[in-house]
Amino acid sequence: MSPTETAAPGPASSPSRPPVSAASGYRARRTLPLRVEALRQFRRRRTLVIAAILTLLPFVLVTAFAMGGDPSSRGNGRVTLMDTATASGANFAATALFVSAGFLLVVPVALFCGDTVASEAGWSSLRYLLAAPVPRARLLLSKLTVGLLFSAAAMVLLPLVALGVGTAAYGWGPLQLPTGGALSAGDAVPRLALVVGYIFISQLVTAALAFWLSTVTDAPLGAVGGAVGLTIVGNVLDQVTALEDARDFLPAHWQYAWADALQPQMEWSGMLQGSAVSVAYAVVLVAMAFRGFAKKDVVS
Repeated sequence: MSPTETAAPGPASSPSRPPVSAASGYRARRTLPLRVEALRQFRRRRTLVIAAILTLLPFVLVTAFAMGGDPSSRGNGRVTLMDTATASGANFAATALFVSAGFLLVVPVALFCGDTVASEAGWSSLRYLLAAPVPRARLLLSKLTVGLLFSAAAMVLLPLVALGVGTAAYGWGPLQLPTGGALSAGDAVPRLALVVGYIFISQLVTAALAFWLSTVTDAPLGAVGGAVGLTIVGNVLDQVTALEDARDFLPAHWQYAWADALQPQMEWSGMLQGSAVSVAYAVVLVAMAFRGFAKKDVVS
C-alpha cells in the first residue's frame, strides 16, 4: 500500500463494558460457614435448656427408682425393660432411651430443625442474610446440617449421662435382657450405640417435617409445635389396629424397632424397614423445603 493510500475505515468500535463479576474474594461456598452457624445455635438459651433437661433426666430416674423400690421385685409376671432398669448401668441407659424415645427426644429434634429458619424470619434478619449475599440453598444446607448435628448430640448426650449415672448407682455389669439371658458389658455398649443410631434415623421424619415447616412460616413455635403435633398424630394413628397393614407406612409404627437390637440374636428386618420409611419421608420433605424456599418471597 502506497504512502498516499489510507486503510479503509473499519466499523466504529463500541465502547467496552466492564464485565460483571462478584466482589473481590467472594465465594458462595464460604458464606455462612458451619462453625459460625453452630456457634450461633450453641449460644442460644434453648440449646442450654435442652442440654440441662437431658442431663438431669437420668438423675430424676435414679431418684424415682430409689423412692419406688426395685422394679424387678414387683413380680407382675411379664418382665419388661423397665423391670431390669436397676440391674446395671447398661440396663439403666437402655431404660432411659425407652422412656424418652417416644416423646422427649422428639422435642429437641423439632426444636433444633424447626426453629432454625423461622427464627431468622421472626427476628427480621433472614432477608439480611440473603442480601449478604448467602445463596438460599447454602443457607438451608448450613442450617439443616447444624440442626441435625445438634439433634444427634442430644441423642448421644442422654445415654452417655445415663450410662455414667447408672454405673455409679447400680454398678458396671452385663445387660440383662427382658426375654432372658444377658449381653456382656463389652457387647452391650455397641448394641446401645446401634440403638441410638436407629433412634436418630427414625427421628429424621420429625427433623425434616420441622425444617420444612420452618421454611413456610415466620413463627418458630408454629414450626416446632406443628412437627411435634403431627408426630403425636402419627403415634395415635399407629394405635388404630383397623388400619392393619397401612400402619407399616407410618414412621411411628417402627419407632421401637430398636428393641430387636437388645435380643440374644439381633434382628435387622424391623430396623431396616423403619429406616427405609423414615428416610423416604425425610427426603421428600427436605426436597419440598428447598424447592419452596427457592421461590419464596422473603420479606422479613
